[in-house]
Amino acid sequence: MKIIAIIPARAGSKGVPNKNIRLLNGKPLVYYSIKNALESQYIDEVIVSTDSKEVEIIAKQMGAKVRWRDERLCGDEVTLDGVIYDAIKDKKCDYVITMQPTSPTLDKATLDNAIKYAIENDLDTVISGVNTPHLAWKKDENNNKYPDYKERLNRQYLPPYYLETGAFVISKKNVVTEKTRIGKKVDIYEISENEAIDIDTFADLKYCEDIMNNQKVAFYVNGNTKRGMGHIYRCLELADEFYVKPDIYYDINQTDINLFGTTTHNLIGVDGIQELFEILSENKYNLFINDVLNTTIDYMIALKKCNPAKKIINFEDDGEGIYKSDLVINALYQDPTIDHMKTGEKYYICAKTFMFYEAIKIKEEVKKIFISFGGADPQNYTDRLVEIAKKDKYKKYEFIFVIGRAKQNVEELMKYNSIENIEMLYDVRNMPELMSDCDIAITSRGRTGYELAILGIPTIAMAQNTREEKHGFVSHENGFNYIGLNPSDSIIESNLDMYISLSLEEREKKQSELLEHDLREGRKRVINLINSL
Repeated sequence: MKIIAIIPARAGSKGVPNKNIRLLNGKPLVYYSIKNALESQYIDEVIVSTDSKEVEIIAKQMGAKVRWRDERLCGDEVTLDGVIYDAIKDKKCDYVITMQPTSPTLDKATLDNAIKYAIENDLDTVISGVNTPHLAWKKDENNNKYPDYKERLNRQYLPPYYLETGAFVISKKNVVTEKTRIGKKVDIYEISENEAIDIDTFADLKYCEDIMNNQKVAFYVNGNTKRGMGHIYRCLELADEFYVKPDIYYDINQTDINLFGTTTHNLIGVDGIQELFEILSENKYNLFINDVLNTTIDYMIALKKCNPAKKIINFEDDGEGIYKSDLVINALYQDPTIDHMKTGEKYYICAKTFMFYEAIKIKEEVKKIFISFGGADPQNYTDRLVEIAKKDKYKKYEFIFVIGRAKQNVEELMKYNSIENIEMLYDVRNMPELMSDCDIAITSRGRTGYELAILGIPTIAMAQNTREEKHGFVSHENGFNYIGLNPSDSIIESNLDMYISLSLEEREKKQSELLEHDLREGRKRVINLINSL
C-alpha cells in the first residue's frame, strides 16, 4: 500500500499576506504540515503544491517533493479538488491525503490514527472534523430564521455537530478527480478543538501561537493544621492565571482533598514523594511549581532527574533547595538570600475578589471587630479571643469570627453563635465583604494580614509560629500593631481595648500607613516573572 500526502501552499493569500511562510512559534506556517506528513508512519511520499519560491525552498530543505502549480490553479476561485488531482494524476498510490498548512496544531498521532481508521474501515474518504454543538439557526427560502435544534439544552447535552477543518482529507486515489475527493463511504474523524484551528485571519494566527506556546504546568502543594492554608489558597489563585488546566499534586498523608474546597482544577493525590516522582517520570512539564515550604537539595535533584521541566519555581521557600530552582518568590520575607529570589509584599498574590473593594471609610466609633487566623489557626487564637469577646465589657461590640477549613474543633466553636454579639462563620466565600463591614481587626501574620491591609483596616496581629515571626510585612512600620508570638490573654485584651479606644484620627493614621503599599498588582508581577523565564 502506498500513501501520498499533498500539501497545497500557494503564494497569493490576501487576508494574511505571505501566510504560508509567516513565522509561527519560530517556524514557517507550512513547516508544521510538512513535518507531520514526513514523520507519519503511514505516509510514503510528501508533495507540496505551490507557486511560491519561498515555499519551494522550505519544502525541499525539509525533504519534501514540490509540484510547481500552474497559474490556472492559483486563483481565489479555484477549489482544492483540481489542485490535488493535478498533483497526483500521474502517481500510483492507494490513498491521497490533503493536508492544509493552515492547520499547524494537528498532532502527528491524530493524523496516523485517522489514516489507520480509514484503512481498517475501508472508507473512501475521511475528513477531519471538530464537534462543536451549539444552539444554531438557519434560514428558509423566504429568508425566515428557524432553530436548527429540537430542544434548548446546555451545550454539553446537545447532539454532536461536526464542522470540517482543514487538517486533513484522506481519500482513496480512485475517488479523486478534478471536481471531488469525496467517495461514497465517508466518515468524519473527530479531532480536538486545539487541533481544529484553521488560520484565515490575523486573530487566528495570534490564537494559534498562544496555543502553541501554552505550557504544560504542574503544582506540588500541601496544606494542613500545622502548615496552614495559605499555600493552597495561593496555588488555586495562581492556577487560574494559566491558559491551560494545571495538574495540582498533593500528598494524601499531609493534605486532605477537602481543603481545596469546590475547585474544578485537576487535583492528583500522591502517597508520598516517591509516588510523585514515579508519576512525574511519565508526565513531563514545561513548568513545575513547588509550594511546600522548605525544599531540600536532594528533593530538587530528584525532581529535576525524573521531570526535567524547563523551569522550576518555588514559593515561600527558604530551604537549601532554592539553589536548584529557577525562581523563588517569598512575598512574606523582606530580604532575598540569592539572586533569583524575589521577596517582599509586592509579590503577594491577592485573591481576585479583593480587587473589587476599596479601602473602608473610618467611622467615628468602633462597633464591629473582625477576627480570623487563616485556614488552620494552630495556636488556637480563635478559641482564646472568643472567650475574651464573651466578657460583659464587650457586649456593645459585634465580633465577626471567620474560621477556615483546616481548623480543629469547628463544631465546638460554632456553638458560640448563640451569644448575641458573636458571629462565628466557617469557610466563607465573601471575605472582603465581611472585612469591609468592620472597623478594626485581629489576625495572624499570614495571608489575612495582607488582605486587611488592602482594605485599610487597622489591625492587631500576632504570629502563629517561629516561621511567621520572620514574616516582615505585618509589622509596626507598615501600620499594624504586632504583639509577637503567643502573647498572653491579658496582652491581647489590653491591645484590643486600646484599639477600640483609638480616635478617628488615630485610626485614619493607621489606615494611611497600611495603604502605602501596592498589594493589588502582585499577581501581575509574579506572572510576568514566570513568563520572562
